[in-house]
Amino acid sequence: MHEGGPTGRRQVRDGDGSRRLGAAELDAELGERATLVQFSSAFCQPCRATRRTLSEVAAMVAGVAHIEIDAESRLELVRALGIARTPTVLVLDAAGRIVRRASGQPRRADVIAALGEAV
Repeated sequence: MHEGGPTGRRQVRDGDGSRRLGAAELDAELGERATLVQFSSAFCQPCRATRRTLSEVAAMVAGVAHIEIDAESRLELVRALGIARTPTVLVLDAAGRIVRRASGQPRRADVIAALGEAV
């Protein structure tokens, strides 16, 4: 997955594999194989497209869940995870470890490739 930088370039960024997120923190059940966690905000246009992409991928890949979190209503979690912009997507493995992290609107192929690392 890619992260848009100040110059508009996109970069791959690894997640923090030591940090785990569970159903209690996310207010939703994790996927059996992997989870796509999307941090969004109400007036974020790229968040809508990201929601569609992640939902489509989760529907295509068995055992993958998509969880969308409103960043404004979950500021404590946003701060704890260092979320600086929306959309930000975290890819979690089955144990809830963050294996990939990206800011900006991801491409479907990048999401699928990131899931390959998680499952």
